[in-house]
Amino acid sequence: MLTRNVRLAIIAVAAALLAWSLINNFYQIAGIAGVSIALLVWSHFKQGSVVLAAQAFYKKDYEKTERLLQEIDDPDRLSRNRRGYYEFMYGNIELHRENFEEAEYHFQIASRFPLRSQNDTGLILVQLANLNLRKQNFDKVKAYIEKAKTLNISARVKNIIQKIEQEIPQTS
Repeated sequence: MLTRNVRLAIIAVAAALLAWSLINNFYQIAGIAGVSIALLVWSHFKQGSVVLAAQAFYKKDYEKTERLLQEIDDPDRLSRNRRGYYEFMYGNIELHRENFEEAEYHFQIASRFPLRSQNDTGLILVQLANLNLRKQNFDKVKAYIEKAKTLNISARVKNIIQKIEQEIPQTS
């Protein structure tokens, strides 16, 4: 749950501690500092600032969410558990901007990664169904809805699915 700048500051302090402890032959402290630096570098690439972005996202602070997500240089390096949320949040940001093609792209990627619950996956599928409803691509809408129905979803998501189904013309 650290931003890039906070990680860099902690790494700088740990590197100074590492140098000091090596000069003074405190090898146990040097080991701890070295491992700390390695963990911070690893967490930068595998975890990024996704948790902080999620906190901002749930507060509907989309600008801060996007700023935190942009700190992640290569989303392909994120762990599987973080990548789905990264794409989900970016999809919602693009949806908020009414950039529907980009939103669909991010939701498609998010649907391929594990999320916290089946309900979260259902929400992504509902978003994809909504976007395809806009494009009047009713075959895809039906496919996304059928997939979402197989998941353990909340009553709220089921209600959204019913509304989408009412929008699909019966002749298609």
